[in-house]
Amino acid sequence: MSSSPFSLCPATSSPSITDPCFQNIYLLTLPAASACILFISRLYWLTRHAEPHSLGRTACIYWPSQALMVLSCTVLLVELFALPEYLDLPAKLATVSMLLAWALATVLNKIESKYSIRASDFILSYYIAALFGNAITLYVAYNRPQDTQISLQYQCRYFVTLLLGFTVQAWPRGQTQVQLDSGASAFEKANIISRLSFHYIQHIMSIGYKRPLELTDIVNLMPEQIRSKNAYHTLATTWTERLTKFLALPKDRQQKKQSWLLLKTIAATYGWIGWAPIVFCRVFSTTLVYLQPLLLGRILDFMQSSTSDNPQPLIDGIVLAFLMFTVSLLTSVSGAQLTQLNAERGMEIRTGLIGLIYRKSLRLSPEARRTQTTGSISNHMSVDTEKWISALNTLPQWISAPIEVIVALWMLYRQLGWCALVGLFTILGLMPLQNKVSGIFSEIKEAKLTAMDSRIRLATELFTSIRTIKLYAWEDAFKTKIAAYRQTEMAVLRRFGIVYSAMTITFSTAMFMSLLSFGIYATVGGPGGTPGEITPKTIFVSLALFGLLSKPISWMDHLLSDTTSILVATRRIQAFLLSEELQHRPRVTSLFRRKDLAVAIREGVFSWSNLQTESSKPQTTASENTPLLADADSSSASSGTPTLRDINFSLKAGSLTAVVGRIGQGKSSLLSALIGDMYQYDGTVLLNGTVAYVAQEAWIMNCSVKDNILFGKPLDQDRYERVLKACSLLQDIDMLPAGDQTEIGERGINLSGGQKQRVSLARAAYQDADIYLLDDPLSAVDAHVDQHLWLNLIGPSGLLKDKTRVLVTHGIHHLSEVDDIVVMKDGTISEFGHFDTLVAARQGFYELNLEFSTARKRRKQLRNSHTDQPQDTTDSDGDSSNDAETQTVVAAESQSKKGGNTNTATLVAAEKMVKGSVGWNMFLVWAKAASYYNVIAVVVLYILVEVALVGTSFWLRYWSDAAGQEKYTVKQFLVIYGAFTLAYMVFNMALFYVANVEAAIKAATRLHDRLLNSLLRQPMSFFDTTPVGRIINRFSSDVDSVDETIIWNFIDVVYCLVAIGGTLVVISTSTPLFLVVVPPMVLAYLYIQAYFVSSSQPLKRFMSVSKSPLYQHFGETLAGASTIRAMAATPRFIEMNSQKADLAAETTLAFGMSGRWLKVRLEFLGALIVLVAALLAVLNDGHLSASAVGLSLTYATSITGDITYLVKTWSDMSNQLISVERIDEYSELRPEAPEETGVRLPENWPSRGNITFKDYSTRYREGLDLVLNHVSFNVESGEKVGIVGRTGAGKSSLTLAIFRMIEAADSYWARASSQNHLNDDQWPLNIAGSSDGGSIEIDGIDISTLGLKTLREHLSIIPQDPILFSGTIRENLDPFCEVADEKLWTALERAHLKDHISFLAGGLSYEVAQNGENFSVGQRALICLARALLRNTKILILDEATAAVDVETDELIQKTIRKEFKDRTILTIAHRIKTIMDSDKILVLDKGRVQECEAPTKLLKQKDSLFYKLAEQAGEI
Repeated sequence: MSSSPFSLCPATSSPSITDPCFQNIYLLTLPAASACILFISRLYWLTRHAEPHSLGRTACIYWPSQALMVLSCTVLLVELFALPEYLDLPAKLATVSMLLAWALATVLNKIESKYSIRASDFILSYYIAALFGNAITLYVAYNRPQDTQISLQYQCRYFVTLLLGFTVQAWPRGQTQVQLDSGASAFEKANIISRLSFHYIQHIMSIGYKRPLELTDIVNLMPEQIRSKNAYHTLATTWTERLTKFLALPKDRQQKKQSWLLLKTIAATYGWIGWAPIVFCRVFSTTLVYLQPLLLGRILDFMQSSTSDNPQPLIDGIVLAFLMFTVSLLTSVSGAQLTQLNAERGMEIRTGLIGLIYRKSLRLSPEARRTQTTGSISNHMSVDTEKWISALNTLPQWISAPIEVIVALWMLYRQLGWCALVGLFTILGLMPLQNKVSGIFSEIKEAKLTAMDSRIRLATELFTSIRTIKLYAWEDAFKTKIAAYRQTEMAVLRRFGIVYSAMTITFSTAMFMSLLSFGIYATVGGPGGTPGEITPKTIFVSLALFGLLSKPISWMDHLLSDTTSILVATRRIQAFLLSEELQHRPRVTSLFRRKDLAVAIREGVFSWSNLQTESSKPQTTASENTPLLADADSSSASSGTPTLRDINFSLKAGSLTAVVGRIGQGKSSLLSALIGDMYQYDGTVLLNGTVAYVAQEAWIMNCSVKDNILFGKPLDQDRYERVLKACSLLQDIDMLPAGDQTEIGERGINLSGGQKQRVSLARAAYQDADIYLLDDPLSAVDAHVDQHLWLNLIGPSGLLKDKTRVLVTHGIHHLSEVDDIVVMKDGTISEFGHFDTLVAARQGFYELNLEFSTARKRRKQLRNSHTDQPQDTTDSDGDSSNDAETQTVVAAESQSKKGGNTNTATLVAAEKMVKGSVGWNMFLVWAKAASYYNVIAVVVLYILVEVALVGTSFWLRYWSDAAGQEKYTVKQFLVIYGAFTLAYMVFNMALFYVANVEAAIKAATRLHDRLLNSLLRQPMSFFDTTPVGRIINRFSSDVDSVDETIIWNFIDVVYCLVAIGGTLVVISTSTPLFLVVVPPMVLAYLYIQAYFVSSSQPLKRFMSVSKSPLYQHFGETLAGASTIRAMAATPRFIEMNSQKADLAAETTLAFGMSGRWLKVRLEFLGALIVLVAALLAVLNDGHLSASAVGLSLTYATSITGDITYLVKTWSDMSNQLISVERIDEYSELRPEAPEETGVRLPENWPSRGNITFKDYSTRYREGLDLVLNHVSFNVESGEKVGIVGRTGAGKSSLTLAIFRMIEAADSYWARASSQNHLNDDQWPLNIAGSSDGGSIEIDGIDISTLGLKTLREHLSIIPQDPILFSGTIRENLDPFCEVADEKLWTALERAHLKDHISFLAGGLSYEVAQNGENFSVGQRALICLARALLRNTKILILDEATAAVDVETDELIQKTIRKEFKDRTILTIAHRIKTIMDSDKILVLDKGRVQECEAPTKLLKQKDSLFYKLAEQAGEI
C-alpha cells in the first residue's frame, strides 16, 4: 500500500489501531527511535555541561534498574533470533529500535546517576511510552487468533519486564542518602511523574489534612533559579548590558526606545530556552483541546453506523472512549504544567525585579527621593511586580489564540462549508470593539493604580503619625482625604463594571455565531445553494467547535486587560529603575594623600537639587529638594543655587570637630555631603577610613536592642558592655522586660526619643569605625545625660577619644573642649578654627557664644568637680540615665521581667493567623456588605442564563432529530433558537451589571470604610504593638482583593454550580444509567476538595503573612538608607531582603502548587466522567440516538472543566475571603471611648484653664504596672508649670493622660477597651471615671465624661516629634480649611516663619513633601508652634518641643510662648532646665508619683531636692 509509512506495510494493512503494522510503526518504532535521539542528546549534554554531584549512587535502585533494562534487551534479542519466521519487516524494525533504545538507556542511566540525584526524565518518559504501546499490541494480539502462543509469551515477558523496570525507575528517592545529602529542594528531587502529577507536594497536603500547617512545613520547596540571588543575577546582568547601550544612545533615540526597555530586557533575559517550554506547552495543550471534537465526531459516526448495513466493531467504540479519556487527562496534565511553568517564570521575574527595585532604592539621588515616595516605591514591589505572576498565565495566548482560531475555522469549514466563514466575519467585526475596550481598560487600570497609590500613601502617613493626629483630633480630616481618593477608585471600578457588562455580548459569541451559521447552512449551505443537511454530527461537532472558537474571542478582553496591566506595571517599574542615582565620588587627588588626614573637602560645591534640572524650573526652590534628615537651607532658596558652596577644610585623624550654626544654615547638609548623599558639583571629598553615622532623627530597626546595636557585627561582649555603659543604656536595658533581647517596635515606637538616640549612638560606637559623623545626637537628651555621653563617649576622654569625630550640635557648652569648630552660615564655612581663636576673632561665633557664656562657666566648674571622682554620672539611686524622656511602654512592662516572666521580649506580636477553613460567616460578612438582595439577584440571573443555554441545546437536539420530517420550517426553528440566544445575552448583561456595579462596589465601599473607621478609633496601645506595614497590608492587598477579586470568585462559583447542575440534568436525561456513577463521583470530589482546602487556606495565609515582613523591611530600609550606605551595610541589608523575598516566593509558589495538585486530581476524575459517558453511549449502541449521545458527550466534556473550576474557584473564594477575615478582624477591634458623649460644656470651655489631678493612676494597657500612681496636684489658671523627672518617671504619661491617650486605671473605658467586644448600643453616653483610678478635671469638668474629640479639640500641644504631612502648608496648619488665610499668615508671622514661607513658590499652597522632608527639623517645630497659635485654646502642653532645635531657636520659641501664651495655662516637659526656670511651678515626678511641686526658687533653696540636683547637673546654679 503506497500510502503506508515508508512503504513498509503490506497492501492489506489499514490505518487502524488494531492493525499490526500500524502498531509496530507508530506505537513501537517511532517512540523507540525518538528515545534514541533524545538519549544521545542527553548523554552529550551531561558529558559537556553538567557537573558531578559526588554523592554516590543509590545501589538498591541503580543496580535493579540497570539489571531490568539489560533484561529488556535480552528478551528483545531472544525474540529477534528465536522467532524470525513470525516477524515481518515492521516487527523486526520495531524490535531492533527498542533493543537499541534500551541499550542506550542502560548507558544513560549509568551516566545520569553521576550527575543527577533523581530518575532520568528521558528514561521514565520512554518507559511510559513503551508500556502504553506494548499494552495495546498485547491486547490486540491476545484477541487475534492468528498469533501464535509463543509470540504472545515473549510479548508478555517483555511487558512484565517493562512494568518492573518502570516501578524501580519511578520509585520515590526522597529518603535515599543521596537525596538527603544533596540539600536540594523538593522540586529538584522529584522525578518527571511526580512533577507532572505534583506528587512532590503530597507530604504538605497530607500534613495539612492531619493537622494545621506550620510555616516550617513548606521550606525548601521551590527551584533554585527562583531564589533571589539567582533570579536577581540573571535579570540584572541583562538589564545592566541593555541599560548601558540605552544610555549611550542620543536623547531622541532614547525617547523612542525607552517605553519598551525593561519589557525587552525581561524577554531577552530568558531567551528562547526560557520561553520555548511555555510556548510548547500552550500549543500542545491547545492541540489536545481540538482533538475532543474530532473524537466526538468519530463516536457519532460509530453510533450512526449501528443503523447501517456495515456497523463498526464494538472494539473501535471502546478505543474511542478510552482515547477521549486519555486526551482529557493529557489536557489536564499539560494545562497544569503550563500554569506551573508560567508561575515559575513569573516568580523568577518578580523576585528579580524586587532585587532590582530594592538595590535601586538604596542608590536614589536626592532628586529621585523627592519624587519617589515610600508609598509609590512600595507599590512597585507589592503591586507592580505581582502582575508578572498573574499575567503570564494569559500572555501565551497571544501565540495560541491565532492558532486556535485558524484550526477551529478550518474544522468548522469541514463541517459547514463556506457557512463557517460567518465565524471569521464575527471575529473581524469584533476586533475594532476589542481595540476600543482595550484602550478603555488601559485608562481604567492607570486611574485605579494612581488613586490606589495616593490612598495607600496617605494611609501610610496617617498611621505612621497616628499619635500626633489623635492629639490634634484630626482623624476626620484624614478620613475625608482618604475618602476622596477612595471615591475616585470606586468611580473607576463602576466605570469598569458598566463597560464590562456591555462587553458581555462577546460571551455570547458562540451562540451568535452558531445561530447565524446554522441558519445560513440550513437555508443555502448545501451543494449548489440547496439547504444543508442538519445531522447530530453537524450540530454537536459544530457546537463544540463554536465553543472553542469563542474562547479566544471571549478571553480577548482578559488578554488585553492583563497585557495592559503588565505593560503599565512594567513601565512604572522602569521609570523607577531609570531614576537618577547617587553620584560616584571623584577619585582622591595626591593633595590628600597624607596619613594624618582623616576627613577633607577641597573646593566643595554640593546641592540637594539637580541644578541642571532646576535651571528649567524657575519656580522651584532649594528647600523643596531638602531630603530626609537634612536641614533646609534658607540661603539657597533661590532656584539653581547650591546648598553648600566653597567648602574647604581638613581634619586630622583622631580629632574632635564641632559643626555649629543657626537653624537651616547647612550643618546636617555638611555631613550628608561627606557620606555622599548630596549632588557634588565641584571639589574633592576624602574620607580616609571606615565611617559610622548617627542621623539627626534616630533610625531604629524593628528587632531586639542587641541586634540594633550589633548591626550585623559579631558579639564582642567586653566591647558591647563598654559601649552600653558609655551610652548610658545599662539602666534602660535593666528596665526592659527581656533586657537587651527586648524587641524594639517599628520606628522605635516603644522607646523614648532619648533612648532611640542613645541606641543609635551605641550602634555607631560598637562598629569601631575610623570616622564618626554625629548629627546632633545630644539634642534629645537631658543635660546630665548630655554630660555623661560627652565624658564617656564623645569627648576627649570618652570611648571614641582616638577616633575622628565630626559632631553637629546646637549647644555650645562643649565647644571649648573640641579641637576645631566649623561655623556654618548660608551654606558656607564662615569660620573655622579652635574655640579660643574664634572667640578672639569676635565674629559670628563670638556673638553666638556670648549669650550663653554664664552657663558654660557653670558647666566648666561642674566638669572640674568630676576630675576628682570616677567618670560616671551615676547618682545615689544608681540612675545613670535620668533624662527627661518620654515614658515608654516597655518600661512599664519592666515588672513582668522582675516577676520572672522572661517571655516578654517581643512587643510586636506575630501577626494573627486564624487556623482552619474560612467558614460561611466570612462569606456572610461580605454578602451583607454587598447586600443580600444583590447576591440573591446574581444567583437568580445565573440560573436564568443556564436555563437559556440548556434550552438552546435541547432545541438543537430536537431540530437534528426532526430534520427531514418537515414538522417545522427552518424559519420557525431559527426564531425559537434566536429567542433563546437573545434571552441568554440579556440575562448575561444584567448579571454582570448587578455583580460588578451594584454588589462589588457596595461591598468594597462598606468594608473599606468599616476598616478605616475602626482603626481610627483604636487606642494608642494597639498602634504601639502593631507594625504599620501590617495595617497597610490590609489597605493594599486585602482591600484590593475585596475590590477586584472576590466578586469574580463568587461569580465563578455560582456559574460552576449552575452549569454542573444543568450538565447533570442533560446527561441524565440522555443516558439515565449515568446517575449510578454520580454519587461516588460526588463523594470523591468532596473528599478531594476537603483535603485540598485544609491545606490551601493555611498556605494562602502564609502567603499573605509572609509579604508583610518584606514590605516592612523595605520601608525600614528606605527610612534608614543614609545610615545603611554610610556604614557600608548595604550588602547585609540586600541579603536580608533576599531572605524575606525568598520566603514570600516560597509561600506563593507553594500555594500555587497546591492549586495545580488539585487540578490534576480533579480533572482525572473529570476524565473518568467523560469515559463513563462515552462507554455508556458505546455499550448502548442501538438504544440511543446519535443526537442524544452528541448532547450527552458535549456536556460531559465540559463538566470536567466545570467541576475542576468549581473546586478551584470555591477554594479561591475561601482563600480570598481570608482578606475579608483580616479586614473584619481589624473592623471588630475594641474601640477607645466615643468621640462625643453629649455632655453639655460651658461656653468657651475651658475658660480658666484650671487643671486638677485627683488621686489619678493610669497604665498603658490592662495587665501592665501603673505608670502614674495616685498623682494629685492642682494647676491654677494661667500658671506655667515645668515638669521634670528621671526616665520612666511618668512625665509624658501625664501629658497622654490629659489628652486621654491613656485612660485612668480600672476606669470604665480602660476596662472596656480590654474586653472582647462591646456593641455601640451597650455604651452609656455619660460614664465618670472610676474612683480606683482617680480623675482629671479641667475647669471643674471630669474629662472622662467628655468625648475624646471634644476634649482634644479644646487643648493644644506642641509634640516632641514635629511632624508634617503631605499636602500644602495651609492643610498642615488647618486641615479642615476653617481658618482664613490672613489668620494663617498671622500665625506664621508670630512663629517667625512668614518670611520663609512667603518666599516659597505658592506660599501657603507650597507642597510639603512626605514626612516634611523639604523642611528642616527646626522649621517643622516652628510650624507646630503656628498650629498651637491657631488653636487659641486656654491650655497648652509642650512635650520636649524644642529638643531638636538649636539654642537660638529654642530661645526664640520660648519668647514666642511667653508673649503669645501669657494668659494661658502651660505645662512644659523639657530636657533643658533653662527652659523651665522661669515657670511658676516645677512638678518633679519620680516612679509615677509626685515628689515635689513648688516654685523653682523655693526648690533651688532645698539642696536635697531632686530639682536642685537636676539644675546643678545642667549648670543652671
